[in-house]
Amino acid sequence: MAKIPDDFIQDLLNRVDIVDVVERYLPLKKAGQNYSACCPFHKEKSPSFTVSQTKQFYHCFGCGAHGSAVGFVMEHQGMSFPDAVRMLAESVGMQVPVSDAPMSEKAKAAPGIYDVLKTAMNYYRAQLKTAPAAIEYLKSRGVEGRTAARFGLGFAPSAGQSLKTVFADYDKNPVIKEAGLVAEEENTLRRYDRFRSRVLFPILNQRSQVIGFGGRIMGNGAPKYLNSPETPVFEKGKELYGLPQARAAIRDRGRVLVVEGYMDVVMLNQHGVEYAVASLGTACTPEHIRKLLKLADEVYFCFDGDKAGKKAAWRALENSLEQLVDGKKLAFLFLPAEHDPDSYVQEFGQAQFENALLQDSVPLAQFLLKELSAQVELESEEGRAKLISLAAPMLSQVKAPAFGMMIRKRLAELSRLEMSELSTVLDGSPVRSVPEYVPSENYQADIVPESWQENQAWSNEWQPGPQQSKQYARQESRPAWKPNWQPKGKWKGRGDERMPAHLMPRPAPRAAPTGPVHKLIQLVLAHPDLVRRTEPVWLSWPETDAMGLAQELLQKICKYPDLSSLQVVESWQGMFDYDVLHRLLISGGEYFDKASEAELDEQLAATLKAVEVSVIRPMMQERFYALTYKQANGGLTEAEKLEFAALVSRR
Repeated sequence: MAKIPDDFIQDLLNRVDIVDVVERYLPLKKAGQNYSACCPFHKEKSPSFTVSQTKQFYHCFGCGAHGSAVGFVMEHQGMSFPDAVRMLAESVGMQVPVSDAPMSEKAKAAPGIYDVLKTAMNYYRAQLKTAPAAIEYLKSRGVEGRTAARFGLGFAPSAGQSLKTVFADYDKNPVIKEAGLVAEEENTLRRYDRFRSRVLFPILNQRSQVIGFGGRIMGNGAPKYLNSPETPVFEKGKELYGLPQARAAIRDRGRVLVVEGYMDVVMLNQHGVEYAVASLGTACTPEHIRKLLKLADEVYFCFDGDKAGKKAAWRALENSLEQLVDGKKLAFLFLPAEHDPDSYVQEFGQAQFENALLQDSVPLAQFLLKELSAQVELESEEGRAKLISLAAPMLSQVKAPAFGMMIRKRLAELSRLEMSELSTVLDGSPVRSVPEYVPSENYQADIVPESWQENQAWSNEWQPGPQQSKQYARQESRPAWKPNWQPKGKWKGRGDERMPAHLMPRPAPRAAPTGPVHKLIQLVLAHPDLVRRTEPVWLSWPETDAMGLAQELLQKICKYPDLSSLQVVESWQGMFDYDVLHRLLISGGEYFDKASEAELDEQLAATLKAVEVSVIRPMMQERFYALTYKQANGGLTEAEKLEFAALVSRR
């Protein structure tokens, strides 16, 4: 699917009013310049959900939910970004630009597909009322009438062309075939109904439109379940059965349960576990995981305790690693071998099922390391080494910094290694003898390693004063260098030779800005015009994790002078930094909205100077020390010599 142009999204945000959008779903009350309500994303008794008409964003001071009109529709309705944009565009009479890609012809047929699928669903539902065998089957499974109605259950008659009764052009209509309702005999091309003699479970998308069916045979036979084929509106790897029915409960409970079968979802819902969904005859995909983590803070997978269940759980775990987010929980519940969720909840009820879910579920990290540990002999060095080799490719997929650190710590304990030793192995650094000098957490910049003093007399020519020593102290908030750091201007690349392990930078996701960088982003988001009339000193800053977000933001504000701060922030939609920027946008307005123009100019100048003194200079100093050490212990590459000369010239 083609990307929706950024200029169209910005035009859309200019045309819609977020107050009008939010009021379609919950009542708002005027509260000063803003509007307020009880948050729709978590339970609360007093309103902490605020909508700003002037800044066109919403924010909940209780749970932290925030965003634009597009973000609200995505979160509240559980829609994807393209679907939310499309829905808002339709509400204001705009048409989303259509791609010229080959799929465009199928996309044009989509409205027709929705129509024929809805017609088929209504037909199958009517057939269930006159099918005693199907009714008896559902009763034998414990399904009540209200549950069957809630999920739109139906029945496909045994006749080969029963759909002819509702589609007069059955033999010629291309949309019926495109929707997956009929198939054709290979030789004669004669059409026949895909679903026959089966109880049908309609599959709905996030707009509650029918996009396909799952058919369950009532007696013996194969396949037990038959699903619609892939169509322009139905992709198994992206859809979840029961999601429209479960959305409200997921939002209320902050929890979603993933099971394997349609009947599991139906019966759990009937017994009060209304936040259950199921994958459509396939393992949970990364797209499924992304969607679930947007909907809830806690994601549980429930599988049978047999070998097949463990295999399905492991596939779900593998597809979850890259999608993990700090603050979210993923866990696995394995039922006794004789039970599936359907039979368990019917025998023991909602309370015992949910107690098992909360008490007996295995967290993802524990499940991962337990399964890997079972494959090795932990009492031997060889076994522990194999454990690390098995875990390494999986840990490399984890982008959540806190979770990644916790699981590495546990792996280090199992491997009987220090964290620094494990990091050396996982990061691919060769294990070498470490020099006598190892910087500690209390490292001060005015302490020069003895080996440097012996090998480089000039290294003692410069010593930072007391104030500078404090600035260059290694602290937790000290920014870390990227492994592939590239200075700007005349400073060109680096050599490929590795430094000693204790001086090697460690790869990590970009951290949220702190200190003066934090204040700088707040200030420019509150008053972007400040940046546009200021000399761009940030262009000379080195590209590091500590400054990366601030640099990108400053450059984008200058590049697009017509965009508001909110519109600039929206360009980070779907990225890790999106939430960080939204929080700083909100807090920056509180701090700087009432300042005069002269005060703002003064604030910006002071903040830029603070960034230079407390962030940029210490980073360059750290790089200077690293190159000094390398020059004394193996020498520099030609590129590093140029870089070192540039650093000396700036001192």
